[in-house]
Amino acid sequence: MKKRFYRSSEVSLLNKGLVTKLMIVTLALASVQLTAQDLTHYKRVVKELSSAKYQGRGYAKNGANKAGKFLQKEYERAGVDEVTLQPFKLDINTFCGKMELWADGKKLQAGEDFSMREYSPDIHGEFPVYHVDTLNYDADRMFADLAKPEYANCLVACEFWFTYRHRDDFSRLQKAGECTNAGLIYTWPAPIKYFKAYGSRVVDKPILWVTPEAIEGVKRVKANVDNKFLKDYECFNVIAKVEGQRHDSCYVFTAHYDHLGNLGKKIYYAGANDNASGTAMIVTLAAYYAKNRPEYDMYFLSFSGEDAYLRGSLWYVDHPIVPLERIKYLFNIDMIGDNNPEAYCEVSDEGMRGFALFEQINKEKRHFKALNRDELAGNSDHYPFAQRHVPCIFLENKEGDAFPYYHTIHDTWKNALFDSYEPLFRLVKDFVEQYR
Repeated sequence: MKKRFYRSSEVSLLNKGLVTKLMIVTLALASVQLTAQDLTHYKRVVKELSSAKYQGRGYAKNGANKAGKFLQKEYERAGVDEVTLQPFKLDINTFCGKMELWADGKKLQAGEDFSMREYSPDIHGEFPVYHVDTLNYDADRMFADLAKPEYANCLVACEFWFTYRHRDDFSRLQKAGECTNAGLIYTWPAPIKYFKAYGSRVVDKPILWVTPEAIEGVKRVKANVDNKFLKDYECFNVIAKVEGQRHDSCYVFTAHYDHLGNLGKKIYYAGANDNASGTAMIVTLAAYYAKNRPEYDMYFLSFSGEDAYLRGSLWYVDHPIVPLERIKYLFNIDMIGDNNPEAYCEVSDEGMRGFALFEQINKEKRHFKALNRDELAGNSDHYPFAQRHVPCIFLENKEGDAFPYYHTIHDTWKNALFDSYEPLFRLVKDFVEQYR
């Protein structure tokens, strides 16, 4: 082979060209790292889902289904290969009519001073208040007091956790014919909470959540509250797919997009952290993998009905798009809109081998100061999969500055935090790249 000899000027030009190419490659790699997680896209989705357009992504005003249609378009815009809507039905109690309460003539603010227990019927009228003596509690004496004429048709007021510890007694007060009380008042510290989990039924008597300050020493309460029970309400899961190079196994990313909906005609629960934050993350993960074809198929499951006791994910595990045994690993992302430098997680038994890799990656890359693993619980959409022996992890960022707003009207775009999005995105991406 004939060798070529270069003059010094040519060598200089070649070196410059090599340096230029190296710079281009370096910048390109840096660009990939910078754009893997798209904070701008993430924020846009969180802001949209927590806007008034979707009325808290609940059921009474079709907010959840409107949000689902938005996600369908968002996945399509991201360039995924398929988007499927998986319909299911649920029964749910709602409060989107009148929502008024007065304590000794003072009007209380819905969502601030009071809310409703999710399985409560309506309540209209004026009622005496019986305050339970929790320091000298005696169930027989309480029931004897409630049998007195002055407490006929009263509302029984008591701190919530006390009623929980004595639930056999207080469950009697919820049933018609057990006692002459009209209903109950559970006290809960501000900010007042609201829930949907057990809203698939309506009990005999109304139950209100009220802050201790709003009800302390109050003798009479006037209420004007409407409920509406929705039977066989139609919802749907939004399922997006990015095809990989291999189809024998798949990764699954889940997040619930529904939330609490309305409390009366004017109040809605925006749910920026719970769970617009997790939903937005799996949307941006779908966009990333649509542009960077993965080794395995990727499924992105946006569930409805989570706040109604995991109805969407329970339906899915009974009607999976792909067999559950093909899931290589599942990531459930819920409430990551916070600023705790440590991440919370729960892991299924089958997922523990993968958790060792999560810890190794986090230790090396320092995405979070720690991964705090707790006992597996039925608190989000990973749980039905864990019960079916799917390797899975639940990832959450809690106990930061946003956590007190959980299930309150203050979980809004204005109070949204974004500190954990990028480190969590990188942690998940690194895991997928290394897990075998």
